[in-house]
Amino acid sequence: MTRPITAGVDGTAESLAALDWAAREAVRRELPLRVVHAWRYAEALAAADRDTQRGWVSAGVEEAVRTVSARHPGLTVTTDVVEGVAAHALAGAAAGAEMLVLGSRGHGPVVGFLLGSVGQQVIAEATRPVVLVRAGDEPAAEAAGRDVVVGQHGGPEDSAAALRFAFETAASRGAAVRAVRAWTLPPVFAYSPGSLKLLDDAGGLEPYEKQALAEALRPWRERFPEVPVAEHVEMGSAGQVLLSMTGRAQLMVVGRRARRTAVGARIGSVAHGVLHHADCPVAVVPHE
Repeated sequence: MTRPITAGVDGTAESLAALDWAAREAVRRELPLRVVHAWRYAEALAAADRDTQRGWVSAGVEEAVRTVSARHPGLTVTTDVVEGVAAHALAGAAAGAEMLVLGSRGHGPVVGFLLGSVGQQVIAEATRPVVLVRAGDEPAAEAAGRDVVVGQHGGPEDSAAALRFAFETAASRGAAVRAVRAWTLPPVFAYSPGSLKLLDDAGGLEPYEKQALAEALRPWRERFPEVPVAEHVEMGSAGQVLLSMTGRAQLMVVGRRARRTAVGARIGSVAHGVLHHADCPVAVVPHE
């Protein structure tokens, strides 16, 4: 089954930038584009009934679609105007998509995502990759020789989904992958005797981390031999090390494990930090 690339729009500059990004990616991957707008009936607008309000919303979506269709004449575009809770509608749209693309605004924890807590909930609940794009995103950044930067941690299986997404994206763009693995000094007792022997065999902590990254990359290098790969291993927090790479990134790819709390789903601290502070688009890929 062919999955479309789906863009969530709401008429803001951020969502229109996300729509443009999604359209370019759909063209590169030769996939259809689906445009989704989630809305709720505003009872306060007593002079406008539900059908009238839906008509206003649909007109705005159609105008955005006309613009993107004019830029990409051969692109197949469908639209869905869904009445309901935005988080549920967008998470549902992501389930059947190759990826879901949303707008994001500003830097820092106060300003947050374009959709605020809704955006964070969608990212935490989506079973497919979610890409966040800022209003200032320009197509030129994708053709400026910048890398697709991807975070890797743990063993080969822990980052497999994020690595797959990064290599597929780089292959479609003719770009290089820069794989980043951050490490910190753990308490000595965190290692079992077997782990300590592996460290000794590898020659120490840093060589061990480099070996672990190379092992995780091996199947993807073999599957995408045309994609240049740079390996970056650095001591430090994963979020800070990844953010230090944004100046050379056209896309940042991070994995995520969502966790449930008393106040709802939450994403990990690394993905959360990168989403708030990275200048480039960020793809959050759920673990398989």
